[in-house]
Amino acid sequence: MTLIRGFPLYHKICLSEREFDKNMKLPNGYGSVVKMSGKRRKPYMVRKTIGWHLDKGKGRQIQDFIIIGYAETRAEGLKMLAEYNQNPYDVDTAKVTFSEVYERWSKSKYPTISHSNVKGYEASYKVCGFLYDKAFREIKLCDLQLVIETCGKNYPTLKKLKGLFNQMYAYAMKNDICNKDYSQFVDLAGYRDKNPNRRDRNIFTKEELATLWAHKANPYCQILLMLNYNACRISEFLDLKKENVHLEKQYFDVVESKTENGIRKVPIADKMLPFYKGWMERSPCEYLLCTTDGKHLDYFNYCDTYWDPLMEEYGMKHKPHDTRHTCISMMADAGVNPTIQKKIAGHSGAMSLTERVYTHLDIQTLIDGINMICKP
Repeated sequence: MTLIRGFPLYHKICLSEREFDKNMKLPNGYGSVVKMSGKRRKPYMVRKTIGWHLDKGKGRQIQDFIIIGYAETRAEGLKMLAEYNQNPYDVDTAKVTFSEVYERWSKSKYPTISHSNVKGYEASYKVCGFLYDKAFREIKLCDLQLVIETCGKNYPTLKKLKGLFNQMYAYAMKNDICNKDYSQFVDLAGYRDKNPNRRDRNIFTKEELATLWAHKANPYCQILLMLNYNACRISEFLDLKKENVHLEKQYFDVVESKTENGIRKVPIADKMLPFYKGWMERSPCEYLLCTTDGKHLDYFNYCDTYWDPLMEEYGMKHKPHDTRHTCISMMADAGVNPTIQKKIAGHSGAMSLTERVYTHLDIQTLIDGINMICKP
């Protein structure tokens, strides 16, 4: 808390006489807005008396103040004073910047989420540069919207950016750093169809899948095949730990996902089982998949080092998420029961109420379903 003991004596800041409006005298104990001398961008100091102390030299009582903030105009200062009196807050906490909130939030959040999710949040934070040094409490909706409008990112990335705002505001509200959540009002609707970087996802053709099968001896081509036949999100599969792979029962557990419905058991097709066994033996780290030097594969490393070179080698143009759409499309074409499709893909949110509440499919049913698109 910024405490000024005997303000005129100790800080030697020369103030002009109080500019109280004759028709607007503030009540005792309410606080005051005073104009400081000299040329300043924010010349009005907003302050409030919190006590008194005896100045023995002068033999009189001197006020002790807290500084609530500084304003460009008296009207703005009076508004700050009114907001403070309506909802008093810790003045020091109110000075916490956007970057400081991010550091505090990420310190507690990142150990609890996957590496790929951390990378996503870090990428979102990098486009918020002009907010870094701004007091979090002073950030308004227009500031957040400006980041959205000027960052030049595609729609999926903008959703991640808004997710970062949501997380940071939840942390700030919980810790009394601010008292209003502007992130909930960030509007992305206008960017869904206007995104210049938008690219419709396309599924792998039968010919392309045949090419992948022809190169199945390559362990990193095996990953492409595994993805095309498990309907996993790329982040779910890269973050899969060996302890969650159950070869004897032919399934693996997704324990971290972007949605609650994504936490599920994913069946391993009979034809895919040798690939999973091979990677269980090959990987020296705790994760099923790894780099050539035995380290965990994150999304950016995987795309740059393995996915993109294989796409170029095989003459294909796909993004990792196309594998998920391919698997879902193949299940639909093969006549796999819609409920089984949703269970495998983690699309429970799209289920009917009856499906969500009463359907408890055993793993063999799911294996039978995935085997319909991946026959030996």
